[in-house]
Amino acid sequence: MTKRNFSSLSKKLDYRFKNPSLLEEALRHSSFVNEQQGKNLADNERLEFLGDAVLNLAVGHLLMKHYPALNEGSLSRMRSNLVNETKLGDIARALNIGGLIQLGKGEMNSNGFEKQSILADTFEALTAAIYLDAGYDKAFSIIEQLFKTQLDTLDDPWALSDYKSRLQEIIQLKQIPMPVYEIIREFGPDHDKTFVVKLKVNDIIAEGIGKNKKTAEQDAAQKAVEMLSPPQPR
Repeated sequence: MTKRNFSSLSKKLDYRFKNPSLLEEALRHSSFVNEQQGKNLADNERLEFLGDAVLNLAVGHLLMKHYPALNEGSLSRMRSNLVNETKLGDIARALNIGGLIQLGKGEMNSNGFEKQSILADTFEALTAAIYLDAGYDKAFSIIEQLFKTQLDTLDDPWALSDYKSRLQEIIQLKQIPMPVYEIIREFGPDHDKTFVVKLKVNDIIAEGIGKNKKTAEQDAAQKAVEMLSPPQPR
């Protein structure tokens, strides 16, 4: 690895390590260490473990900040949509981390630097290295910048509440007929339609509205759930 490589990464992160050995460890895969017997090198797996915790904390913090009205279940689903192998691997690619990872010959020959799992794990390790080098506030600031696009393009958080599944559970417990969803109205131009869905379950009828059929069904299901689950007495 050349100094230019590290400089490029530092520029993208807008951060320069005070302790460069942490960065080197974060970019050192176990397959490389296994081929360096007697050199007393540490691979990045311990940092990966810590980075997973730091990312979950920071992304959870970001979601609470962006969506103050969402409940715990919805926030958890949204975090799972952000902190996973696919999303972390994509961020690692954007940072060009692949070419910086020290890999063993076997992984190099199988293009390990392009594998989503290795990229995601290395990004977790890099996150931990920043946290250990500069503390939580700096790590949070960098994570916030790296996840900005992901947060801005996240699916409608209300749809992630999955009221259809919750309604299904209630129906099974109450042993009542399955719900029927029907699109009763569409309005707006083709590129920006709005859908109205009617939901009938037992003697309950609820209407939902949304920018697509799925969201409208979720809206109707939420209303049905609220009707079938009256507030508990205090």
